[in-house]
Amino acid sequence: QVQLVESGGGLVQAGGSLRLSCAASARTFSRYVMGWFRQAPGKEREFVAAISWSGGSTTYADSVKGRFTISRDNAKNTVNLQMNSLKPEDTAVYYCAARLGNVLVTTTDLYNYWGQGTQVTVSS
Repeated sequence: QVQLVESGGGLVQAGGSLRLSCAASARTFSRYVMGWFRQAPGKEREFVAAISWSGGSTTYADSVKGRFTISRDNAKNTVNLQMNSLKPEDTAVYYCAARLGNVLVTTTDLYNYWGQGTQVTVSS
């Protein structure tokens, strides 16, 4: 079992920045692909970013490319999402997810473990 706990959400003005963190309980954290997803009210959960075991490979949704950066620290069992140039349409609950294996995937049903989510609200 892997427990994931997100932190760092909050209220920010458009154009501002936030840094989300996810702490994982897995003893073999470095064997999990880690991803970030988000879900806005009335919408389906959507992919934001993912990172490979070593952090050497990443992938992003087109809507956040160039603004968000995913990173991980395997020594601390954490994965982060640096969000810059935030827009009101980035408002959502952000979820951290883990997938055993080293293939970067972008669909929710291929991730095995999920955090409880953290709210990000971007005001215009």
